Amino acid sequence: MTRSQPPIVIVGAGMAGLACATWLHRAGRPVLVLDAADAVGGRVRTDRTPDGFRLDRGFQVLLTDYPEARRIFDYGALDLRAFRSGAVIRLPNGSETTLQNPLQRPLAAFSALASPIGTLADKLRILSLVRHVQRHTPAELLARPATDTLTFLRRYGWSEAMIDNFFRPFFGGVFLDRGLGTASNFFEFVFQQFVRGQAAVPALGMQQLPEQLAARLPAGTVRLNAPVEALDGPGVRLASGETLAAAAVVLALDGPALARLLPAAGAPGAVVAGRLTTNTYFVAEGHSPGRGDGLLRLNAAPNALAHNVSFPADVAPAYAPAGQALVSVSTHGDTGLSEAALAGHLHEELIAWFGPNARQWRHLRSYRIAHALPAYPAGRPAQGPLKLADGLYRCGDWAAYPSLNAALATGREVAEMLVRSA
Repeated sequence: MTRSQPPIVIVGAGMAGLACATWLHRAGRPVLVLDAADAVGGRVRTDRTPDGFRLDRGFQVLLTDYPEARRIFDYGALDLRAFRSGAVIRLPNGSETTLQNPLQRPLAAFSALASPIGTLADKLRILSLVRHVQRHTPAELLARPATDTLTFLRRYGWSEAMIDNFFRPFFGGVFLDRGLGTASNFFEFVFQQFVRGQAAVPALGMQQLPEQLAARLPAGTVRLNAPVEALDGPGVRLASGETLAAAAVVLALDGPALARLLPAAGAPGAVVAGRLTTNTYFVAEGHSPGRGDGLLRLNAAPNALAHNVSFPADVAPAYAPAGQALVSVSTHGDTGLSEAALAGHLHEELIAWFGPNARQWRHLRSYRIAHALPAYPAGRPAQGPLKLADGLYRCGDWAAYPSLNAALATGREVAEMLVRSA
């Protein structure tokens, strides 16, 4: 390939696009990454407020055993800070129970026979599933025949109390799907990841992940504030009217953005439903309401709006200035409420949950993320086609299953396809 030939143009500077660019650059291929936003990351973004808070756009963690994450990231440079394995669960009657290492040490975590979470048989089934997922590779689990997760759990034999008080709030939060309609093979994969690794965040926020990849690319490789309006032959046309030639085009976009570009190009693209989540931040003065224990709070109450609560600065102090605590509250699905109304309802729930001191918590910011994850029902393949037409490719979790691992993997696979085709 000569220097006069155009670069491979990647539309989207999220995790998939940056992974694709990273592997192409390592292979010596010239790359140009375009993004409409003002910073890299796509859905993985962290905002810094004037008063010193770091706000991830949506509650996100890195599961440290993800094969693709271990392949591409420098964990030491990210200075990862792990949440403790376990959770404090608020039961429907308002009481709380704490589970330590429920997936990594199931019998110890559910040690009390009178535990309100589940029966002794439920605890033994957790141990059985741990042993099952440890016998398989991640790819083998994703390739297994699937039903929906709720049906899988019931067939496995867990009690309804165990499903409602543990699986629904915990994995419903991971999937943004408290109905547990997500494919069971993906549940098995995610279960394995929690067994084998940790849930962590970079010390300075989740945006350190895309920024680490972007920093490895030559200066000028990433162009921000450069929305692509259309595919134009062997290249792209920007909203500004500028046309850029390309050796190939890679669409590293979510489902809705992909659907806007593909019809005009005559390329096939399946429309995949997305899952909505709202992340609402509050500030508490003084000591953290999380008591510094590093545990996620899960709400098993069926009609609650506060589905899970975390205290990011308890594990990564740079998320909040000294003397203040950051409270991250996640609500999954469309509530039909305005931002102000939802924040008000959440505040009342938090007062009932954490006590009268929560009355002094102030609402800081809310993020409504309409397409936070692609839906992944049973029967959907673990990966769709990545080559859409000659010279046109796609990558991202919307082309596969809903996770950072899928975004990184499809980015790498498209890069390998392009290198082989050279």
